[in-house]
Amino acid sequence: MNKKVVVLGAGESGVGAAVLSLKKGFDVFVSDMGNINQRYKDMLNQYGIQWEEGQHTRERILNADEVVKSPGIPDKAPIITEIKSAGIPIISEIELAGRYTNAKMICITGSNGKTTTTSLIYHIFKNAGYNVGLAGNIGHSLALQIAEGKNYDFYIIELSSFQLDNMYNFRANIAILLNITPDHLDRYNYNMQDYTDSKMRILQNQTEEDAFVYWADDPIIKEELKKYGIKAQKCPFSILEKNGMIGYIEDKQYVIEKPTPFNMEQEALSLTGKHNLYNSLAAGIAAHISGVKDESLRKSLSSFEGVEHRLEKVARVGGVQYINDSKATNVDACWYALDSMTSPTILIVGGLDKGNDYSAIIPLIKEKCAGLVFLGADNTKLHAAFGGLGLPIAETHCMKDCVEACRRMAKPGYNVLLSPCCASFDLFKNMEDRGEQFKDIVRNL
Repeated sequence: MNKKVVVLGAGESGVGAAVLSLKKGFDVFVSDMGNINQRYKDMLNQYGIQWEEGQHTRERILNADEVVKSPGIPDKAPIITEIKSAGIPIISEIELAGRYTNAKMICITGSNGKTTTTSLIYHIFKNAGYNVGLAGNIGHSLALQIAEGKNYDFYIIELSSFQLDNMYNFRANIAILLNITPDHLDRYNYNMQDYTDSKMRILQNQTEEDAFVYWADDPIIKEELKKYGIKAQKCPFSILEKNGMIGYIEDKQYVIEKPTPFNMEQEALSLTGKHNLYNSLAAGIAAHISGVKDESLRKSLSSFEGVEHRLEKVARVGGVQYINDSKATNVDACWYALDSMTSPTILIVGGLDKGNDYSAIIPLIKEKCAGLVFLGADNTKLHAAFGGLGLPIAETHCMKDCVEACRRMAKPGYNVLLSPCCASFDLFKNMEDRGEQFKDIVRNL
């Protein structure tokens, strides 16, 4: 009998996992509690894969030999509890896909900077002429690319903690850990150690042939590394010190020490801001140890245009610069955005709170901000956190009112920064929708 695989969730990763499972000869069933996007329905129908939406048929699901779970489904979901009780293995799409390719895996995780670093590495590899694919939280499903016979030598994969949770035998040839700060604590019982353990899973299964690239200044990573016997070659980077570092900044020079010395002027880097120095160092080290030639690396680090919805300059209207940082879905990301502001700033903050502690950004808000605009279905917690700072505050519940409030508050020479600290699902489909609405309204001012 064919192995029975059930895929829960019919988004990009779920449909990719279903197609790959079918191509490997498995009996596949896809189940989604929500509504399935028409594009994905068409794809499932094209392959003759059975699916359901708006429900979970327990008899079919609990009859599986293995379940592939989409990262958006929490472990607390009733169906997941039942699957675990039945002793059925649950894996992620990335775990499934990793079984069927010999490509080198360059994997990036961290609470902040993942998308920028992943995109930058892909940009460097592509420009260097490498045969490379982009997957994970960004780009197309890894499973679908493998199912469709894409024969890449390298995959650059952005990994969230949710994806890492259901990865067991997958091996990262180059593992990149950018930072660990509080995020998604609502999915981790509001326990920081649980979330940290999830991020550290990127190291599992690495061998002496592999590399581990990490930010040496991160206090949580420093403590965690004491617990792990790391077999991979360690490649730490820092902007505070050079001793023992593979990558660092010194005298306004961007430096990578190994496998051969590489350096360039810091001001030649296309990405600006302190946080982007970390991203550029991590990406440069990964490329350098993968054999990208110096001239090509230098050119790519200078030409990368950045990521949509990450400190994206939208327009200057009436002397006011509007900046879209909708990807800032946690407090630490907002901290980095504020830290890079050089003019008085009106900050837009709010959305679906994930157990945020806003105290970390209060000093920067006092220093950088001329006003705050709250954008959320419920802004109670924001008033409690920021109401006593003495700054002008506007309360809004839709993007049109939010941008109008910003326009009234901002003076020529100011920035208006959408860097919400929160998830977007209270008022928007996702963070992209939030960013697009912001850009559309700003461009029509």
